[in-house]
Amino acid sequence: MSVATVPTLPRANRTIGAILMDAGLLSAEDAEQILRLQRQNNLRFGEAAIRLGLLTEADIQYALARQFDYAYLRMSEHKAVSEEVIAAYQPFSATVERLRAVRSQLMLRWFDKAEHRQTMAIVGPSRNDGRSYLAANLAVVFAQLGERTLLIDADMRQPRQHELFMLQNKVGLSTLLAHRSREEAIVRITDLVGLSVLPAGPVPPNPSELLNRPAFDELISHVRSSYDVVLIDTPSLSSGEDAAMIAVRTGAVLAVARTKQTRVAAFDDMVVGLTNAGVAVVGTVLNDVPLKKPAK
Repeated sequence: MSVATVPTLPRANRTIGAILMDAGLLSAEDAEQILRLQRQNNLRFGEAAIRLGLLTEADIQYALARQFDYAYLRMSEHKAVSEEVIAAYQPFSATVERLRAVRSQLMLRWFDKAEHRQTMAIVGPSRNDGRSYLAANLAVVFAQLGERTLLIDADMRQPRQHELFMLQNKVGLSTLLAHRSREEAIVRITDLVGLSVLPAGPVPPNPSELLNRPAFDELISHVRSSYDVVLIDTPSLSSGEDAAMIAVRTGAVLAVARTKQTRVAAFDDMVVGLTNAGVAVVGTVLNDVPLKKPAK
């Protein structure tokens, strides 16, 4: 007996209803009800669904994003990544709009594959300045732009990216540099198309020595040929020289500070030191800026 197969439509050609049904947000009966109201009142599918109370505006935005390969996640009991990765869950929020503005500036000022400028370190002078949060969210918005993006957790002292992306940390940068693993340590985030993460791996006793090995230079050279954007999360400069070593290898940094957390003198010293070492400080980000109160 032969079985006929139904060809899969390209995502951009699939209807909003089909996408929402595949996502479990809409039943076939609900879809029929929406279609009837749509025909009767000459409405768009989304308008009819919202009028019937069967879908929300957020549901429609999710389907539209899927149609145009703009991947993001819906909040659920079984989260694919941490809620701190806000760009994965709330891509239309004001916070993520600011992240996209940072992305645009970095694309204009640094990232250029033709010029072999694909790597950038995220650095900060002190702990708790928001480097890991910024690196994770920037990686997501670059992937949403369609860039093949790799996020490397090079903080082998207090790593966080495996927690943010809910990954095991049995292998990663530390095992790769120690020749105990190979490229299988890089994990594709299947729910966020175009994004891969290399976690830090088990915390080693000698992170600085591992970063000084030729294997780290070989890794940077390899990922430059495989990805459009490579973002590297680093330890704080107060933890040692790891971040400075990484910055020199990448050639560029995004400097991070946090309101009421980062000392201005320490931040200035960091920028001057990196500049004197020949590192391009492409931009700066200040986390936790207080929102201005609206004028009365």
